[in-house]
Amino acid sequence: MSPKLRALLPDLAPWHASRDFRLMWIAGAVTVFGSFLSFVALPYQLKELTGSPVAVGALGAVQLVPLVVFGLYGGALADAADKRKLIFWSEVALGVSALGLLLNTLLPSPMIWPLYVAGALTSALAGIQQPALDALVPRIVAHDQLSAAAALNALRWQIGGVVGPALAGLLIAYAGLEVAYALDVLTFVVSVALAWQLRPSPAAHDAEKPSLSGILAGARYAWSRKELLGTYAIDLAAMLFAFPLALFPFLADDLDAEWALGLMYATLPFGSMLVSATSGWSRRIHRHGRVVALAAVCWGASMAVAGAMQNIWLVLLFLTMSGGFDMVSGIFRSTMWNQSIPDELRGRLAGIELLSYSLGPQLGQVRSGGVAALTSVRTSVWSGGLACVAAAGLLALALPKLMAYDARTSPHAKAVREARMSRTQESL
Repeated sequence: MSPKLRALLPDLAPWHASRDFRLMWIAGAVTVFGSFLSFVALPYQLKELTGSPVAVGALGAVQLVPLVVFGLYGGALADAADKRKLIFWSEVALGVSALGLLLNTLLPSPMIWPLYVAGALTSALAGIQQPALDALVPRIVAHDQLSAAAALNALRWQIGGVVGPALAGLLIAYAGLEVAYALDVLTFVVSVALAWQLRPSPAAHDAEKPSLSGILAGARYAWSRKELLGTYAIDLAAMLFAFPLALFPFLADDLDAEWALGLMYATLPFGSMLVSATSGWSRRIHRHGRVVALAAVCWGASMAVAGAMQNIWLVLLFLTMSGGFDMVSGIFRSTMWNQSIPDELRGRLAGIELLSYSLGPQLGQVRSGGVAALTSVRTSVWSGGLACVAAAGLLALALPKLMAYDARTSPHAKAVREARMSRTQESL
């Protein structure tokens, strides 16, 4: 293999060096595959039961409050408790939620309210689990391998995101919703078994107990780091304005391409996967903030073009491009966070990060459903894309510290690197 080609391929160093990273990666891949089956099945089932884009978009609204509350609390909990236990038990609870969706679908007349309850419960559990997952990575992966770990974790999500929705579309069309939900339940059985094998990851001996004051301390630290605030704000704006996934069932109908619904859901993770699979170049980028802002502008522009296209294949192409730009942003946001946030604040900041990249999609579903009800499905998609371009551009101008961030010279990145080296020497 030529050196140039090898330089493009993902860096597998974290996979080879860390047993726990391998376990976490495989468990996550299994969970993501199953969860994407429900990710497609749930809004489709709501559409079939209600026929309303507002009802489908409201799914994002009911997920909002649990995500805020449990995302912040889960971040504080990740700093104060054993991260392995948090990951394991939240995975068990997510499996029980998937089982509830299956049982409801097997009823002679499936009810609507359990779909919203399951959405809210899943959101709350994600708020508890994700900060622990994020905070665990810098502990089990070497400092100079964090960009590679971010790309590999994203690749895991993307593989499930491509295969899961595509399979979900086929299962829903030819086997029924109950089969999609049943497969999701089975994947949780596997992921729970793998999560149990993770090594304990207890909190530091002087860790604070979860409290409002601890959460506020994390928020004050985030506020003091304007480059971090910039990553949160740009991603929130991008998802708020240009994340119309709630409209995909209706957009497929509008394009007379109901057969392509699964493919539409698969485009974003497929585009992301293409970037992750060629992410070797990312290790040579040091001005992370600039790339985050540029990627958000390109995400919005691609989504706007997708909303204006009449041909289903062009729509799929530009949705795929959107997914690629989203992944570029994600790699460098994750790298900034993991390389420059102290270990003792990692969980609480991971909770804030969870809100930044999860609140946007939930609000985006509400926005896209509401605008579609007032105008049309297409107008909601392309106008949101243009609004994203404008918002990302304005935020880039208003956030000079984000644009100036350089991993080579950042005092925060240097302090985290030195602290990790000191802990490693002490353990030896």
